[in-house]
Amino acid sequence: MARWSSPKDPALEAALRRNRRWVVNNQIKRLLLRFPSRTAPVRFLQSRFKTLDLMGRAANWLGKYPSCFEVFSADAEGGSGEQEPYFGFTKRMAALVDAEAAAVAASEPAMADRLARVLMLARGHRLQVSKLAALRGPLGLPDDYLLRLLPAHTGLFRLANPYPHRRNAAELELIRWAPSLAVSAVEAAAAANDSAPRFACSLPASWAKSHAMMEEFNSTPYISPYSEEWAVPGTDAEAEKRAVAVVHELLSLTLWRKMSILKLEHFKREFGLPEDTARMLLWHPCLFYVSNRYKIHMVVLREGYEGSELKEKDPVVVAKDRLGELMQEGLHEYNQRRRAENVEKKRRRGEIEVKKEKEKVEDEEAARLESAEKREERRRFYKVLFDDGNR
Repeated sequence: MARWSSPKDPALEAALRRNRRWVVNNQIKRLLLRFPSRTAPVRFLQSRFKTLDLMGRAANWLGKYPSCFEVFSADAEGGSGEQEPYFGFTKRMAALVDAEAAAVAASEPAMADRLARVLMLARGHRLQVSKLAALRGPLGLPDDYLLRLLPAHTGLFRLANPYPHRRNAAELELIRWAPSLAVSAVEAAAAANDSAPRFACSLPASWAKSHAMMEEFNSTPYISPYSEEWAVPGTDAEAEKRAVAVVHELLSLTLWRKMSILKLEHFKREFGLPEDTARMLLWHPCLFYVSNRYKIHMVVLREGYEGSELKEKDPVVVAKDRLGELMQEGLHEYNQRRRAENVEKKRRRGEIEVKKEKEKVEDEEAARLESAEKREERRRFYKVLFDDGNR
């Protein structure tokens, strides 16, 4: 199926900008956390390099992030008495990793609510656990979310296996409907304003045609995505109205107000979405921004952003942002050190005059600091730190 994207929105494109370095460092962090000591042989990381889509030496990669990882010598495994290089978190990185873990632990009640709402949106109020893995990242659920949430919410969730003879057939089922949770973001906003629920257009007023289309779309009553009668819509227009409401609510439940369209389409049957979900999203530019950055189609909930910034940041997002800041700081220090080393090598070979090179570096640094664009780029470099599956 051919796909398109929305007219480019620089602010939202900036919010979607991803950098492979941050993705890899998050994966390295997760690898280290598998070890109780939070340290591992560098050769262990080297053996995982191909799975991280990396080439070269692991030690070189670690050296690029001195603020995040430290390399040291320790006794090799096996009791041979020989020394080998190990790596672990720096003190600053370890503190931020602990802060992220604390934010995740503190948000467990909110996680349970988000998970319950997703199940309330689904047909039969159940989803395959293997499929739910695709939503783990967007919803901010840790790898062990079932072990965390199920024992504490036995009256809300349960695991079932309707097909014992099939692998990966286990389902997570909602066993108690929670009326307090069956309120969509659109309905909550309407209640706060004491008005009827309707979709809001987040495009500038100059987009007159899109505003007119949204007004027409809002001319029929809003259909709650939590409606119990969603499986038998009366007309195609009603089916589309509910499908738009479902996608809007799903994106409202994600931490970053975005999702891969491929992942969204993975749940077409469960959430009652149309066969051509991407086309439906493009027909509603007031609500959704569709990007094909890096040939990965993403949908962003426009109202979730103010420019390139999330309007509301979950504590887990704040913790991950701080990790991104530390990663960027470490890389900046590494680049500065390498540049100084290269200048010194050239000076020794007589290729440059030290004074001129220093003046050049100072001028470039001043230009970088004076450039609002560069400052903004550094600040938002880590806005979308990790791919959905790596959060």
